[in-house]
Order: sequence, then structure tokens, then C-alpha cells
Amino acid sequence: MPKLHLLLKKEEIDEARMQEDKTAVIFDVLLATSTIAACFWHGAKEVIPVLDGDEARKQAAGRETDSFCLVGEYNGKTIEGFLDPNPLQLKKQIAGKTVVLSTTNGTVAIRKAAGANKVYTASLLNGSAVADKIAAEHQEETIVAVCSGSGGEFCLEDFFGAGYFVDCLMRQTSHWELTDSAKAARIFYETNKCNSRQLLKQSRVGEMLMSLGFEEEIDFVAEASKISHVPWLKNGKLVID
Repeated sequence: MPKLHLLLKKEEIDEARMQEDKTAVIFDVLLATSTIAACFWHGAKEVIPVLDGDEARKQAAGRETDSFCLVGEYNGKTIEGFLDPNPLQLKKQIAGKTVVLSTTNGTVAIRKAAGANKVYTASLLNGSAVADKIAAEHQEETIVAVCSGSGGEFCLEDFFGAGYFVDCLMRQTSHWELTDSAKAARIFYETNKCNSRQLLKQSRVGEMLMSLGFEEEIDFVAEASKISHVPWLKNGKLVID
């Protein structure tokens, strides 16, 4: 029986071991992986996850001006000249375009996990759709759910989002053996699922976003199963089937 592991922050990713027949599912609920799901929902062509603003600008070099959008933040502040990576604010600006996305935690986690057999991004918005994909296509593989965390610290909202994914998956099948961290995340989700908006707002990152006036954004990303798109990493770009 393959295992389902859960890492509490991106710094726990062992890039060498990730290459050993593993499938990775990355969570950065506030906000990178929620933003990625929303980008495809808003009609983006693809999303390129980069490590920082400099790499984003290199990715943009030579592209036609109206074919891409630079989107990103560093330590919670929008990178100068970039669009703010909040899901609702991007709605009218990215349809049909390549989104070059740089975030402090989520895109870094995606890149650190890139050696896995397949890398998916998930959030509350699309966690059930990602669970469906895993159940259908990866039953022989070890699954590693990765909470991105923030600044090297554990994030409550990522743990909650990962718990939602685990719960969705295990309601379909008992094929995977859960590690204690995966079991804990599922229990945490089940205990708090009726209070998701308030939980996200009370997290450290949520409190920061609330102070900046992003309550509507948090209410949006707290909507479980709103989006059916399943982004996955293909040749360095996040795409959907």
C-alpha cells in the first residue's frame, strides 16, 4: 500500500527523494495555489512559476507585450511593475495570456518539488478535483502533499487546505496509508470545515491580508470545490488538460 505523506513547509522537501516515484501536490492557500486555480478559471493560457522577480523578467523577455502578464509579490508586497497576485483582481487581465507568477512561498515550493513524477497545485478551490485526478491516475505512487508555509514557518491555512484534499481523497478510496501528519490534517479539516472563512482570516497570513483590505479575496478562496481545473507542471509550466 503506497503512502500519503504531508510536509508542513516547503523547507522539508527533499529534492532527491522527491524523484523516487512520487507525485507532489502543492498547497499555498493564501494565496499562490488559489491564485493559480483562479488564473485558469479566468481563462489564462498557462502559468509559469518562477523563483523571484528577476527570473520572471527573464521569462518575459522577448515575448509579445500583450501575450503575458507579470504577476507577483515578495514578502507580501506586490513586486514593482507586476500585477498583484490576488485571484479576483486578475479576472479581467489574464484571459488567453501566459501568467508569469512569482511568490515568496508557493512558486518556490512548486519549483523545489519539480523532480517528482508529476506536480499538481491545489487549494480549497480545487482540492476535490485534484483528489479525483490522484485517485484516477496515481494509485501506484506515493503522494507527497506539501504545505508551502511562509518564511520557513508552518501555516494554518495550508494545513487546512491539505486536510481538505486528504479528506476528499480518502472518501473515495482507502488505497493510501496516511502518515500521522496527513491524518492530523484531515482531522483538523473535519473539525473546522464549517468555519473555513473565519479560520483563514484568523491565520497569520490571513490577518495580514485582512489588514490590507482583502477580506473579499479570503472569502473567495475559502469556497471549497468551486473550481474543477487541475493545474500540473509540464516542462516548467503549469497547464491544465
